[in-house]
Amino acid sequence: MPFRRASMHGALFVAALAAATLPAIAVAQDGSVEASDSGDTAWLLAATALLLIAALPGMALFQAGRTRTNAFVATLVQPAAVAAAVSLAWILVGYTLAFGGVASGWLGGGNALALMELGNVRDGLSVPESAFALFQIGCAMLAAVIMIGAWSGRARFGWVVLFVTIWSVVVLAPVMHWLWGGGWLASASGTIDFAGGTALEVSAGTSALVTAVLMGRGSDFDGERPIGLSPITLAGALLLWIGWFGLCGGSAFAANDDAASALISAHAAACAGGLARLLIDRLRGEPPRAESFALGLVSGLAAIASAALYVSPAAAALIGAAGSALSAGAAWLVRRLRIDDRLDVFALFAVPGAAGSLLVGVFMAPALGGTGYDDTMNPIAQIAGQTIGVVVVAAWSAIGSTVIALMASLAFPMRVSEASEEAGLDTAMHGER
Repeated sequence: MPFRRASMHGALFVAALAAATLPAIAVAQDGSVEASDSGDTAWLLAATALLLIAALPGMALFQAGRTRTNAFVATLVQPAAVAAAVSLAWILVGYTLAFGGVASGWLGGGNALALMELGNVRDGLSVPESAFALFQIGCAMLAAVIMIGAWSGRARFGWVVLFVTIWSVVVLAPVMHWLWGGGWLASASGTIDFAGGTALEVSAGTSALVTAVLMGRGSDFDGERPIGLSPITLAGALLLWIGWFGLCGGSAFAANDDAASALISAHAAACAGGLARLLIDRLRGEPPRAESFALGLVSGLAAIASAALYVSPAAAALIGAAGSALSAGAAWLVRRLRIDDRLDVFALFAVPGAAGSLLVGVFMAPALGGTGYDDTMNPIAQIAGQTIGVVVVAAWSAIGSTVIALMASLAFPMRVSEASEEAGLDTAMHGER
């Protein structure tokens, strides 16, 4: 018995020693394995969760609260289905087109097709590429669901899902590669876009406006606009406020001062945007409405996305207030042009996103508290680079979304019938009463 007990103890010791040394030997033999930073990884995963709050309940409630009451459910179902479809499309091909290996600078390589061969650590960062990919899929979801409010109450469900899914791969993925994946806009023009003011908001907002024009005005366009469910709109905007912390803070891809600075800027812009919209209402002689604060808050967040890392908190507040004011003016102009962008997607996202992108060139100056310019840039060159980025992305989005919208209409008509539109999509399309 003592001999057997000693043998068992010896065997356990040998097994424990082997378990401890074999992984070290394997790592030593594989020089390609790199260690990620657990703190940075944990922050990126948490930021991705916040980003999904913005893309799903935040955007869905923000839009549903402003739509017709008989299209409320439809405005909740569409972003849910679109988010699922876009996620699968990006897992299969979207991510590699945006963030695959850089060759020509126009599209990423196919090395990450279906996410089958992701690197242990994303190049230039300290986080696993799987965590990086998940965050970027969340960004694609957010851009996709932004567009849905433009055709609220009159678009056919099948067309929406098909159009937005193809759009996310054909239009959005190249734009993200140009700006974030080592593509030509960032490398050749010097365009900077920290958290998507150009890549996500200008592209989605411009495409939304174009599709609204193609779809035509709703049957109730000239009727009195319903007040909507403003508490739900405000609740959605507050979720977007929280979720935007994930977008701006996560875009640093590290738990460091850059992330904290971006969060402060996003918070300042949101506060200034909401209050600026209330002030505009006050000057118009209107009461401080919940919907107004929600719209100002969201447009302020949209304005700061490109600039969050590069400007001071005071400059971020000015950018948020400017974005809010420009958004209000753009919404009025679009209606005067008789374009039925039903929930003001272009005005709420593309206009402040473009304004914030352009203002980066001004407020990143060290004299104004900014981080300063690269060695090869100056204020004029940076503003020129930002202008090129906004114009190129807007033009590409307009052309691409026009082609895709018309192609998708061959499979599903864009609009529901007039009878279905008058009855409401909740009843006509989704069987809700």
